[in-house]
Amino acid sequence: MLSIEVWLAGAMMVSLTLYALLGGADFGGGVWDLFASGERKKAQRELIAEAIGPIWEANHVWLILVIVLLFTCFPAAFAAISTALHIPLVLMLMGIVLRGSAFTFRHYDNQADSVQRRWGRIFSIASLITPVLLGVTVGAISSGRIRMQAGLPVTGFVEPWFALFPFAVGLFALALFAFLAAVYLTVEARDEALREDFRRRALISAGAVGVMALIVFLLSSSGAPVIRQDLSQSVWTWPLQIATAISAIAALWCLWTRKFKLARLAAAAQVTLILWGWGAAMFPHLVVPDLTIQNAAAPAVTLRLVLAALVAGSLLLFPSFYFLFRIFKSSAPAR
Repeated sequence: MLSIEVWLAGAMMVSLTLYALLGGADFGGGVWDLFASGERKKAQRELIAEAIGPIWEANHVWLILVIVLLFTCFPAAFAAISTALHIPLVLMLMGIVLRGSAFTFRHYDNQADSVQRRWGRIFSIASLITPVLLGVTVGAISSGRIRMQAGLPVTGFVEPWFALFPFAVGLFALALFAFLAAVYLTVEARDEALREDFRRRALISAGAVGVMALIVFLLSSSGAPVIRQDLSQSVWTWPLQIATAISAIAALWCLWTRKFKLARLAAAAQVTLILWGWGAAMFPHLVVPDLTIQNAAAPAVTLRLVLAALVAGSLLLFPSFYFLFRIFKSSAPAR
């Protein structure tokens, strides 16, 4: 029977997955806003804004939930991560704030072209940088470069994250989010020409995802040896990798044959399997190699109370999200 610590760590993984699938796609939309081009450049940006607008604030609920569960249920891991990685984390939070503020001001501020270009540039650049910093953080906690002594990190504030492997993971996260956004936008688009624009972007970013996945795997031999060993030698490795490959091929085939709603499902499955493969390789660590789910956990009474609150809260949260998406996302006409 799984312990309560494992259940709560699993809840964090579910929340992180939902943040990647929903909030990550919002960041990807900002990337494509930056690279909008051609005679339909304005229409591309309008589609991105229309797709993101009703839901982008709500999608951050999942990141907030990850943070709350981490500092409440696993305070030692939260302290280690927020101390050793405070530079990329602060920059990431600044990016989230700048992105959201710029997106709002672009919509409500003076509609003059120069004003719109300024806010749009801030929104797009923040959307580009923030996923990289999120990936850098994930890469750093996976790398084994954060070492603990007497409950405190002793590897400084730069060494744990300023390395090739964490930045490769950051670029991998950026490629994944851009891929998700492009696939989702093929469903959101009502105009066939716009749909084709984002179909091409989805195919290009799918290639970038494949390249970055290979680079991350190759760098993991020295950059994250514990993760590399689990990904190479565990009993679940081949079934997971085969399922991920099938999802990736299915997404490409559906894009190529213009089955856009099926492509969206396949792309979401691909990203989910990648994230859960990373989570399985990390298990039971929260911060490789010194902090595990067990030795970083809060007292049992705290864990029980949090689990009860999580169950009660989910009875409100999930129906609310379903209702939100039902209102704003049920009318997309794509096949």
